[in-house]
Amino acid sequence: MTKPHPDTVTANGRDYCWPDRPLVVICLDGCEPDYITQAVIAGVAPTLARFCEQGSSLNAECAMPSFTNPNNLSIVTGVPPSVHGICGNYFLDPERGEEVMMNEPHYLRCDTLLARFAEAGGAVAVITAKDKLRTLLGKGLQGICFSAERANELTLAGNGITGVLDRVNLPLPSVYSQALSEFVFAAGEVILREHRPDILYLSTTDYIQHKHAPGTAQANAFYAMLDPYLASFEELGAHIAITADHGMNAKTDAAGQAQIIYLQDWFDRHLGSALARVILPITDPYIAHHGSLGSFATVYLPTGTDANAIATELARLTGIESVLTRPKAALELELPADRIGDLVVIAERLQVLGTTASRHDLSGLDAPLRSHGGRSEQIVPLLFSHPLVALDAGKRWRNFDIFDLALNHRRPA
Repeated sequence: MTKPHPDTVTANGRDYCWPDRPLVVICLDGCEPDYITQAVIAGVAPTLARFCEQGSSLNAECAMPSFTNPNNLSIVTGVPPSVHGICGNYFLDPERGEEVMMNEPHYLRCDTLLARFAEAGGAVAVITAKDKLRTLLGKGLQGICFSAERANELTLAGNGITGVLDRVNLPLPSVYSQALSEFVFAAGEVILREHRPDILYLSTTDYIQHKHAPGTAQANAFYAMLDPYLASFEELGAHIAITADHGMNAKTDAAGQAQIIYLQDWFDRHLGSALARVILPITDPYIAHHGSLGSFATVYLPTGTDANAIATELARLTGIESVLTRPKAALELELPADRIGDLVVIAERLQVLGTTASRHDLSGLDAPLRSHGGRSEQIVPLLFSHPLVALDAGKRWRNFDIFDLALNHRRPA
């Protein structure tokens, strides 16, 4: 006998209606709205075109910084980083005094709505492209949770499923490939058909978006690959909701040369060698995507330094959009104050921030640099296979409104 479920589930102050059919929520890594627009115009994505015409399409802002980990966690918690605590892929852990990856579940300061739905009796499945997100998204989750990157290492105890490679009938993909994202969709199709979860969360990689601008043949090919999977999810009876963790921009001059401001060098010249400490929250193991260069940085200053004076001076530098002190950054950008530096630095749209040239390996970049992290990469799509109702026309939509919109604003059957 099926266990009855509640009408609503509460997570982090938000109530979510129980889905009346499977809900597939997709985070398309690095997908600014123009990627979808150009694929639709090119005629390679008829399912996406139908969603735009017959479903609901909105633009939204992602959380800052516009990086992968903070935004995936905002999406599955429904709250900004100031609440859930994940403010980068990488940070200076004050308890250890070390720079570390922020991918362990103990860094997450609240429950995910995925875990809350599973706790209430729902069937929940999570598939990510890269393994760096798996443990964070799976915190407290009783259900299926695995990455395409390590689909050959699954255990029932650790992932809630085994044998995915055989069932998907695709080879284990390279982490530096479109195939990594395709594996996520193919595995999602298998899970939806065989397990019929109430909620299926899929998160891709931005390998293609880091290399190719909207409307290019390679970018359109990515969305052409995605499109039949969306149609299949619909045929299997699911509602589909799509957003992104961040957008993407070229970070080059007209000749295609990367435009980099090396912040550690600047601070070493102004304050003395190695007295300030620059942290780049984009940092992760996948440096061929971006060379650890993004448009957002935090800076820890020596004790007694006048942060306001330094902020004013640094903000005059060409290519810097803004420099915020810790209190202002925590308030304005909705960040956890104890996990950012004394300053937060945001670059302009065509610029990235580095530490020193010697610490950035750009040898893996085989195309002009495209990256993210700043306010210029905040606009992302909110696209739904089904019409939404009772929307506040004046509301500032965020990518982490996606579950609320999909579950609480669906048209009654």
